[in-house]
Amino acid sequence: MVSMNRRQFFKVTGATLAGSSLALLGVAPDIALAEVRQYKLARMTETRNTCPYCSVACGILMYGLGDGAKNAEASIVHIEGDPDHPVNRGTLCPKGAALIDFIHSPNRLKFPEYRAAGSDKWQRISWDEALTRITALMKQDRDANFVAKTADGKTVNRWLTTGMLAASASSNEVGYITHKVVRSFGILAFDNQARV
Repeated sequence: MVSMNRRQFFKVTGATLAGSSLALLGVAPDIALAEVRQYKLARMTETRNTCPYCSVACGILMYGLGDGAKNAEASIVHIEGDPDHPVNRGTLCPKGAALIDFIHSPNRLKFPEYRAAGSDKWQRISWDEALTRITALMKQDRDANFVAKTADGKTVNRWLTTGMLAASASSNEVGYITHKVVRSFGILAFDNQARV
């Protein structure tokens, strides 16, 4: 049997009386429903990528809505650092953390544009037109300025009138392949810029 003194008895009785009075006056809490909250990224498509800003090449995870169905428009709704990436291990700098604004910016260029010589207007062209124009101009310049041999007969295979400026926000493998392709053309002026 529980032993309680007079003071403890009045405390328990008073608390019980106050609680039952409040319940009769309608102060009782509502029925609590137990429900597990859904994870906010549960129905998203996860894509691993590399941050495009600087030469650190941090890994990012992009989460997008849209499952590839015919009438569904895909949209990236969340970006975070990739915890499995060896470079940043899930952390991002302020620029990397704000990539979602970069993606949804109305000023973002999404297609090639061309401005004719002397014109002040840019016109939209297709990717095929842009790549065809670039390759034609490269071939024309290379044919006119390629140096196969020096004056004393040494084979050099250089193309000195054109350079390649690449972004360094890519993996070592992509950088290696880009370098090899550019050097195979004979281009000597080659640079990777951190802020292209």
